[in-house]
Amino acid sequence: MKSGTIVGSVIFLTVAFAAVCAEDIVAVRQADMKAIAAATKSIAGMFKVPSTYTSPEFKWAAELIRDKAGQTLIDHFSMEAAHPVSKAKPNIIEEHERFDRLANDLKSYAVALTVAADKNPAAMTESMRMKPGEPMGGGPLGTHVKNEAQLSSVPAEHAFHLMLQTCTTCHSRFRME
Repeated sequence: MKSGTIVGSVIFLTVAFAAVCAEDIVAVRQADMKAIAAATKSIAGMFKVPSTYTSPEFKWAAELIRDKAGQTLIDHFSMEAAHPVSKAKPNIIEEHERFDRLANDLKSYAVALTVAADKNPAAMTESMRMKPGEPMGGGPLGTHVKNEAQLSSVPAEHAFHLMLQTCTTCHSRFRME
């Protein structure tokens, strides 16, 4: 009888611990998403008003996004995505290859922005800006990085727009509203 009580207690504690861990990962995911959103707003503000550009702030924001994207983001959603306090759709698990690609694309765009900050330490230069009539790649339903060489040849503003499209694509596919 005593061993049955112990086994029952262990099962109860294991289930309770798993629920707490799931809530913890959801809190971490939500905090990371809020940090990415704040960094994105900072970069957007500098593109909107180029005189507010500072290379260290631009680079810090891009590095924050880079560090929370890619494998970090993939790991956050490698377990069950569905949870009562989560806004993630369960299809992240079913379509993990697509989600992983978007997470890695997000990181690639953030890396490109970091490089742009390094190349432009004093001011936001014209080389960072998109030109009128410049063709756009990607799109909200098909954003992806073709290769690193191509990405390094586009202006930082273009990489930023591709990054935003990646966020939009991911949210429309994998986030409940």
